[in-house]
Amino acid sequence: MSGFLKFTLKIILSMEFIIGNLGNAFIVLVNIMDWVKRRKISSVDLILTALAISRTIFLLVLISSLWRPVPYSSLMIIGKMMRVLNIFFTVTNHFSLWLATCLSIFYFLKIANFSNSFFLYLKWRVKKVVVVALLASLLILFINIVIINTKTDAWIDNHKANRSYNTVLNISEQFCHLFLFPNTMFTLIPFFMSLVTFLLLIFSLWKHLKTMQHNTKGSRDANTMAHIKALHTVVVFMLLYIIFFLSLLLQSWNNESVQKNLNILFFRVIGVAFPSAHSWVLLLGNNKLRQALFSVLWCMKYRPKI
Repeated sequence: MSGFLKFTLKIILSMEFIIGNLGNAFIVLVNIMDWVKRRKISSVDLILTALAISRTIFLLVLISSLWRPVPYSSLMIIGKMMRVLNIFFTVTNHFSLWLATCLSIFYFLKIANFSNSFFLYLKWRVKKVVVVALLASLLILFINIVIINTKTDAWIDNHKANRSYNTVLNISEQFCHLFLFPNTMFTLIPFFMSLVTFLLLIFSLWKHLKTMQHNTKGSRDANTMAHIKALHTVVVFMLLYIIFFLSLLLQSWNNESVQKNLNILFFRVIGVAFPSAHSWVLLLGNNKLRQALFSVLWCMKYRPKI
């Protein structure tokens, strides 16, 4: 029974990988073609393109982490494999989360309306705010990598005296416990930033609707619709983000379970839904990308038969 479940979970994970990368590839292709055609690219398109590229690499790293090392590999080879996979996971996960957070900040500053002078200062310099946020995140990434490398070195030192078969065979579980928990904690920083923008967007919409009650135009003006559209995107992002965070947390805590391999695979399937599904949410929420997708689907449906 466990073998069938494991096979089913791997099929689902493979489907998530394919669907997610199809969405990411489409976003990159459309934005690059538009960039070449117009000789310029908007800030939103640039963030979306970078986000799609980082998530493509991130999904590749997640799939690669499922591969087990050769049981009789030397400890040094396993340590190098762990270090490389750790760094790739940390870097791609970092940019996947922070670019999505910067996109939320960009939408918030563009759409929200507050009379606060500090908010207006940030609103007029939205591009610089996004750049500063990304640059500041690099410091967080550096600290994260230092912690991961320190843990990897400690793991190698602790196992130099014990090169038993079981130690090497269970490398995947030890690898999971080694870096997932600190990485999970670092995901809280962009999560809280996204949560703040989400709450401020709701407050901005509430203030706008309260103002519009005294206006004959009603509450369904362009600004209201922009708020609602942005909130829809951010709500889905927050829900998927929470699922992703919980999946990482459960993977790191579930290391001593009897069915740890199956449970980790299950939590990984749940976690991969975030980078895969969110790419399609962004794609369908963007007018240019949505129209390009519908055009492709229409051409595929009504293409002349040979």
